[in-house]
Amino acid sequence: MTVIAEPVTPLDATMFRALLRRHAAGVAVVTAAGEPPVGFTVSSLTSVSLRPSLVSFCLARSSSSWPTIADAEHVAVHLLGADQEDVARTFATSGIDRFAAHPAWRYGPHRVPLLDEPVAWLLCRVTQRVPAGDHTIVIAEPLTASHRDGAPLLYHMGRYAALQPATKEL
Repeated sequence: MTVIAEPVTPLDATMFRALLRRHAAGVAVVTAAGEPPVGFTVSSLTSVSLRPSLVSFCLARSSSSWPTIADAEHVAVHLLGADQEDVARTFATSGIDRFAAHPAWRYGPHRVPLLDEPVAWLLCRVTQRVPAGDHTIVIAEPLTASHRDGAPLLYHMGRYAALQPATKEL
């Protein structure tokens, strides 16, 4: 049997972005100590390992937050609730003092800013930074955490969304 390979067209950035917009993702804000402290919204948070517990997130090296994250020993990851779209928007806005625009926070261990009222937060020790294209994958080990009841904030097709309650119990 003869197989004729069709030419494969490289995937351009516009198509890649359009494809990945169809993937619903949880929304988190990552913060780190600095002068001033930094914080930014991500939808790239991933559980990496259970033993040891590890999470990862990605950040563009062109980001204004990158110099602080490049040197940070600790970060906090805040999983936002469905009622926190304003927090996600604030920490996704460029060119503003995000902590002045969102004053509901306090310093936690290692002077890492902790936001008030996320569904969950994890204070993490950065263990590895892996360059990947124009971003860096930051891998971190949770040291302490807290959570509350609440539905997660999601990002899908360029919009924030929340889960609808199930119509039937399983």
